[in-house]
Amino acid sequence: MPTNRRKHPVWNAIKTYGIITIGLFINALAWTAFLIPSEIVGGGITGAATLVYFATGFPVAITFLLVNLILIIIGIKSLGFGFGVKTVYGIVVLSAFLALLQQLITEPVVDDKFMSAIIGGILGGASVGLVFTQGGSTGGTDIIAMIINKYRNISHGRLILLMDVVIISSSYLLFRSIEIMVYGYVTMAVASYSIDMLLMGHRRSVQLFIFSKHHDRIAEQIANEIGRGVTMLQGKGWYTKEDASVLMVVVKRYESTNVFRAIKEIDPNAFITMGSVMGVYGQGFDPIKY
Repeated sequence: MPTNRRKHPVWNAIKTYGIITIGLFINALAWTAFLIPSEIVGGGITGAATLVYFATGFPVAITFLLVNLILIIIGIKSLGFGFGVKTVYGIVVLSAFLALLQQLITEPVVDDKFMSAIIGGILGGASVGLVFTQGGSTGGTDIIAMIINKYRNISHGRLILLMDVVIISSSYLLFRSIEIMVYGYVTMAVASYSIDMLLMGHRRSVQLFIFSKHHDRIAEQIANEIGRGVTMLQGKGWYTKEDASVLMVVVKRYESTNVFRAIKEIDPNAFITMGSVMGVYGQGFDPIKY
């Protein structure tokens, strides 16, 4: 029963939007508890909205919402209606969280600006990565990054970093302070690294070669219980001069534990090699890009 519930579309939707909501809350917390009270301008549309706030006092949430209304139209046209729904949800919920938390948090949680930049960058980057893993977006430059990544296999973090340089550099025009601009760059670098680390962990795959006399049972177990394809290769042992069947399996890294468990139950003496792969494209993995 639990397995069927997890596979149910309604349960999957609840799980997806639940994770997105958690990511959005963490992102809003990073800005309102660490960056904005410390007068640190990060990247993205939120960073641009922060500049507007420091210059005019206009609420960050409202500026963020208005600018994203334009960008979201581009996202829907390029990435489809499904992406648009999640992005609208992300923008509205993040705007609400920003408005609420900015009212509640008026002083920086950490007095040291450098620590605020580091912690804010880690939380902000990890939260964006968390939202990305569910196919959502926090809006702004994230939309541009996902559109480019749809056609080119380029790091999200690198794309966002390049676009954010202009926004953070603009803080010098407002504050006339190299120090504040440097803190913004520190936040940007930490956030980009956090995004890449979280996405790489989510997408990382491994390739296993399994040598066992019980290859048929192992292949059936992997295909039926884990739901991954198995390829049987014909080989020959050089020392024994005996024919042998070798199973090749490609799975997400987090699924490898289930594969090892299944193999051990059937043949504890099986010989297994496992190696990381740079990218896996096709059914069950990332779409083929060109």
